[in-house]
Amino acid sequence: MWPAKSPHSLPPAQYGGGRKRIFIGLMVASCVAVCLTLFAFLVLPWLLPGVTASWLPLLSVGFGLAGIILLAWLCASLIFHIYTGRRLPGISWVRHVLLRLFLPFMESLGRLCGIGRTAVRRSFVKVNNELVLAEGIRVPARDLLLLLPHCVQNSRCRHRVSPQPDNCQRCGACQIGPLLDLRDRLGFRFALATGGTIARRIVVECRPRCIIAVACERDLVSGIQDSYPLPVFGVLNERPHGPCRDTLVPLAAVEDALSRFLLPAPGSSANAEQP
Repeated sequence: MWPAKSPHSLPPAQYGGGRKRIFIGLMVASCVAVCLTLFAFLVLPWLLPGVTASWLPLLSVGFGLAGIILLAWLCASLIFHIYTGRRLPGISWVRHVLLRLFLPFMESLGRLCGIGRTAVRRSFVKVNNELVLAEGIRVPARDLLLLLPHCVQNSRCRHRVSPQPDNCQRCGACQIGPLLDLRDRLGFRFALATGGTIARRIVVECRPRCIIAVACERDLVSGIQDSYPLPVFGVLNERPHGPCRDTLVPLAAVEDALSRFLLPAPGSSANAEQP
């Protein structure tokens, strides 16, 4: 029987139309390209004139076959995990290795196929989020970090809110005020970062068990890779004024993500005993 699809699928509209098929298709194509390269190790020693060492062809064949089998298994395992949402032994390691090795190659291959880098990255973020949801992570509010870029602050604001978001006057000119209100109500950690280096330092200092990050496609992809093995759920920001200026946070998507990862607070209605 064909396995059922993952129950953690997310709507493509939240990711600018990004679909899993883009990521899966490019990953398979990348694996095939690498396997063809490895296949050269199987035939090259037999084509070189004057090769007299009897161990060289055997070594080449062994190396090529081992590489092809390993890569095919890694790719098949990740596709099964993406499609079904089922956890497999060592799948986090498999995901990290393949994404580290293949994502740049997938972006280049996508351009050759007429698929823009942004579309590939959106598909990657969607796949990553579904895999994070498949892990079934639920943490107390103190162990969850909501990480935002500093460009969400209104560019005309005179108050410096990074790295101290509580300096915000909550005037309503940007969305930092509503997010701080949400933080005060739910109790999660909240931080603004001016760049990747600052974001990594914030993560080291806060030591969260789960991160919800709001950023553009490029920063989300690099942040997800750099934060491994910490689970990072990415939310794409909105850029009505272009990149890195007066960006917007999709509040509904952030609240939905928080509801997926936060454990109910002690004494809340979710934990109240039924009469």
